[in-house]
Amino acid sequence: MIRSVLLFSVVFFIVFIIGFSIHDFLIQKQQISLPFSLKKVYLFHLFFSLIICVNFLIFSNFNKFFEQLGFIYLGTILLKLTLFCFLFYPSIFTEEELALSSRMSLFVPVILFLITEATIVAKILKKK
Repeated sequence: MIRSVLLFSVVFFIVFIIGFSIHDFLIQKQQISLPFSLKKVYLFHLFFSLIICVNFLIFSNFNKFFEQLGFIYLGTILLKLTLFCFLFYPSIFTEEELALSSRMSLFVPVILFLITEATIVAKILKKK
């Protein structure tokens, strides 16, 4: 189990490093100013996705929870979106209207980490 947690950590850190580096490079190249910290957005998704996957690995070992893991995953996605909106509320909702580049800069990390997270959760569920 420790090996799996380390593997998850490495995978998410690689997604963070590659995704953030490319995204930040493109933002700076086009000289776009974002009303939020792109690094904080990526870090939020990194840690929350890692926590979700580690918890799923732990809960998958208990037969009592295994049958409900799909529903629990849907709940964690809702919790993740709620916490994200709560933490980034000032930079997202106080602007009259976010520019397309700002909206895409919020959307890209969500998709990157959601795909990675869903792949890992699917592998955990498939092992059982």
